[in-house]
Amino acid sequence: MLVAGVMSGTSVDGIDVALVEIRGSGLSATVNVAGFHEIPFLEGVRGEVLAVSDAVVATSRVSQLHFLLGRLFGEAVIEACERSGISPSEVGLVGCHGQTIYHHALPAPLHGRQVSSTLQIGEPACIARAAGAPVVSDFRTADIAAGGQGAPLVPFVDCLLLRNPQVSRVALNIGGIANLTVVPAGAGIDVVFAFDTGPGNMVIDELVSEITGGEERLDRDGRLAMSGTADERVLGDLLEDPYYVLPPPKSTGRERFGRSFSSDLLRRGLRPEDAVATATQLTVRTILEAIDRFVAPVMPVDELVVSGGGWNNPQIMGPIGEGLPRTRVRPTDDFGVGNAAKEAVAFAVLAYETYHGRPSNVPTATGASQPVVLGNLTPAPQ
Repeated sequence: MLVAGVMSGTSVDGIDVALVEIRGSGLSATVNVAGFHEIPFLEGVRGEVLAVSDAVVATSRVSQLHFLLGRLFGEAVIEACERSGISPSEVGLVGCHGQTIYHHALPAPLHGRQVSSTLQIGEPACIARAAGAPVVSDFRTADIAAGGQGAPLVPFVDCLLLRNPQVSRVALNIGGIANLTVVPAGAGIDVVFAFDTGPGNMVIDELVSEITGGEERLDRDGRLAMSGTADERVLGDLLEDPYYVLPPPKSTGRERFGRSFSSDLLRRGLRPEDAVATATQLTVRTILEAIDRFVAPVMPVDELVVSGGGWNNPQIMGPIGEGLPRTRVRPTDDFGVGNAAKEAVAFAVLAYETYHGRPSNVPTATGASQPVVLGNLTPAPQ
């Protein structure tokens, strides 16, 4: 089956579409990426998404954006097919993560109950109408209903791609948030675990956007960080956040490390380039400390397999490599999945499992009480 995986992440850069040929089932499936395309958001859409993320806004604004994003996601599938030389009619299924605008992983009191919640927008009926295929969406909700945190969901795919009888591997994705999946040598899915380490590119991107007045959205090649110096005093304060010592399963997002976090960092009086250098070091150190604190006691890290935009930042990857001198650091490209495409590919695989009625959450990663079938299926228009 040819499945389109659609991803719009916490960095809110745009829409990633992976066209994935999947055969077989479960952890025995074979995955071949037939095409991948990145589509920037229309002018103003990114700002609109950020404006409604973890914010007090009118429901009308969220509703309108929900349907707009659905149309954009569906149109992105068609564009990715055309650019890859694939007929849209060949797509048998779309898996769309949607755009997260709120994620509260830990239960909080509400009217006498303890409630966790998550909200991804991008109306699946609009995606199905535009793409002409059934759509699996709302992947996180079933896991939360089963007592999990609804994240991270990629560990099933990491295990599929990376498990090896002799080599212990850690998958590291550095998107807006950085997360790890731990796959011990010879592991079954029941011993794989995963968690968010903290900010990936999110704080860096927000700082660059504020510093440049929106002209730049990322620290390309780490140039701004390279021109600055991390402030060790400020960095020490930031590392005191209790999130970093919480044991897995755990997840986080823009509600903790979003725009207000970046603005607070700028208000500490650092030079702009020093603020970016400090945020970059925060990403590096929280990743390395997470590996040291939670992974090293369990297994040796023979290989670190990296995906996400952070792979392209030498100010992140250089120090990580230096901090893991006995570990081979590789991109997911070595396993047939481009580092930029990995998350979109993952949701294609998860959608495929859901379409066939098979569970694909990993309770040791999310904290759910049991394996569950993820997502809701919206049929193709007649």
